[in-house]
Amino acid sequence: MKRMRKLVGLLSMLSLASCTGIPSGLQPVKGFESDRYLGKWYEIARLDHSFERNLSNVSAQYSRRTDGGIEVINRGFNEKSGKWKDITGRAYFLEDETVGSLKVSFFGPFYGGYHVIALDKEEYKYAMVSGPSRSYLWILSREKAIEDKILTNLIAHAREWGFDTENLIYVQHNLP
Repeated sequence: MKRMRKLVGLLSMLSLASCTGIPSGLQPVKGFESDRYLGKWYEIARLDHSFERNLSNVSAQYSRRTDGGIEVINRGFNEKSGKWKDITGRAYFLEDETVGSLKVSFFGPFYGGYHVIALDKEEYKYAMVSGPSRSYLWILSREKAIEDKILTNLIAHAREWGFDTENLIYVQHNLP
């Protein structure tokens, strides 16, 4: 019985750890400056998931936590209910803060991967983020819109890296 509990515990830990990993063949941004990444980002495009379904005007606000982590406040307008939806989470770096690879949790002890795989390192104006698999992808910008040339380039990279870019949802930002 003890052996079975240990096995279940080990499998649970491995399962949780695999949810924070980066998809094979992708690399998180190195030379990442976490303090420059803090602040508000607008979601420009994403792959669909139930936790963001029907949301427009999506933004994320990142700020420093007292425990060294990052507070994450995601906000979006639910087009079906006509109401704003907010959720607060916490994120921690998987390595050191110079690598854009974090684990983020919105639900208790369960963490998912948050990996910055492309970034405007000069001005921190845009970023592309992957989750623990290629079914998670977000393109973010400091502004509600992004230059077409930059967006086209990011999508081309995402396609080369194996993301299903044909199913990207382009997020409207039409509310204050």
